[in-house]
Amino acid sequence: MFISDKQVAERYGVARPTVWRWLKADPTFPKPVSLSSGCTRWKLDEIEQWEAARRAA
Repeated sequence: MFISDKQVAERYGVARPTVWRWLKADPTFPKPVSLSSGCTRWKLDEIEQWEAARRAA
């Protein structure tokens, strides 16, 4: 399952630009997948794995 930057932002209660800042600043943050021109999504399972790793740290 894929989720948008808007959905990632809603999941963490942040603004959409914050998601993109995390991508640039945090090397552990999952990389998005480009599905087509102008359509970038994250794999939900990778986001969940990132969450679990952050909780464990």
